[in-house]
Amino acid sequence: MESKKIDVCKILNETKTIAVVGISSNPSRTSRDIASYLQMNDYKVVGVNPGKPKIEGMEVFASLKDIPFEIDIVDVFRRSEDIPQLIPDVLAVKPKVLWLQLGIRNDEAVQPVIETGITAVQDTCIKIAHMYCG
Repeated sequence: MESKKIDVCKILNETKTIAVVGISSNPSRTSRDIASYLQMNDYKVVGVNPGKPKIEGMEVFASLKDIPFEIDIVDVFRRSEDIPQLIPDVLAVKPKVLWLQLGIRNDEAVQPVIETGITAVQDTCIKIAHMYCG
């Protein structure tokens, strides 16, 4: 399989809406820190968590399929072994990018996403990438 070079700076410059899967209600968790950072940098950020915690300043949906508007990036804060169960919803909502945060990688699970033309970024922190692209 040939590896395609992904231009994360171009992705981030063209992105408007990001869904954060695995958002925590705890403000000290990494998912909340990064979601807040993205909001402060003018992205529309929504959370995805089946428990639908109340998070000040952010809409939270139970699933990706519940989001009533287009998503540019699905940013995932879940363990690598949990990725396969997210794929059907990702394929259903058709974001431009599936982004797996630092430490999260599942090549086999993301293959169907790539095959449909959705870009997959794995094992990369979106906040660090954004700061680098600055």
